[in-house]
Amino acid sequence: MSALSIQQVSRTFANPRGGQTLALQPVDFEVRDNDFVTILGPSGCGKSTLLRIVAGLDTPSSGRVLLDGQPVSAPGADRGMVFQSYTLFPWLTIEQNVRFGLRERGMSAAEQKERSDFFMQRVGLRGFEHHYPKQLSGGMQQRTAIARALANDPKILLLDEPFGALDNQTRVLMQELLLGIWEASRKTVLFVTHDIDEAIFMANRVAVFSARPGRIKSEIAVEFPHPRHYTIKTSPEFSALKARLTEEIRAEAMASAEH
Repeated sequence: MSALSIQQVSRTFANPRGGQTLALQPVDFEVRDNDFVTILGPSGCGKSTLLRIVAGLDTPSSGRVLLDGQPVSAPGADRGMVFQSYTLFPWLTIEQNVRFGLRERGMSAAEQKERSDFFMQRVGLRGFEHHYPKQLSGGMQQRTAIARALANDPKILLLDEPFGALDNQTRVLMQELLLGIWEASRKTVLFVTHDIDEAIFMANRVAVFSARPGRIKSEIAVEFPHPRHYTIKTSPEFSALKARLTEEIRAEAMASAEH
């Protein structure tokens, strides 16, 4: 069964000269329950626009998005969003940030604490509950954002280049952390990235976007078994898949440069 159904979704923006810019061609795409799908494409191709539409933060110019058969028209607790920037409330502690959505839903203080403690432990934040975001590294701030999203128990987790601003070593550790959480909980995940290694390592399926105006030009299954270890990135099978995707993305990046 498809948890997420994207049906003929397109997006056109007005430009300063009074004309129209087509950012996203009509997209048809399905994400199954418990699947981990990465969307890979060159910069500016519309992949983040599509994710924002799924999150209910933007409205499609045509088409519709269904989550469990219900149309998406606004943000909702059934979708957890993690952005590239550290979207934490700076005046709240780490624990208060993680508990924010639970508090807004009217959950009891005892249950808020139980859930926040559980997910802070899962992402390695035990001992930092009473720190403020500015006291933590970028990687730890993203751990907080992921814990906050997971604590709300969304139907689907949406991530927009969440590790893009991190140094390479921290990025790799965060990839392993998130993948380990997924392997344990099998939460449905849609993950936008422009990093080919990341797209392959994290996903069961990679959707490759064309240059703007974006469309999904191909879907490639990633059949490496779970649990995955970072050493899989040195395997011949990983290298072959990376070479294939690199050629696809290079062709799209060149097409984009010619526009």
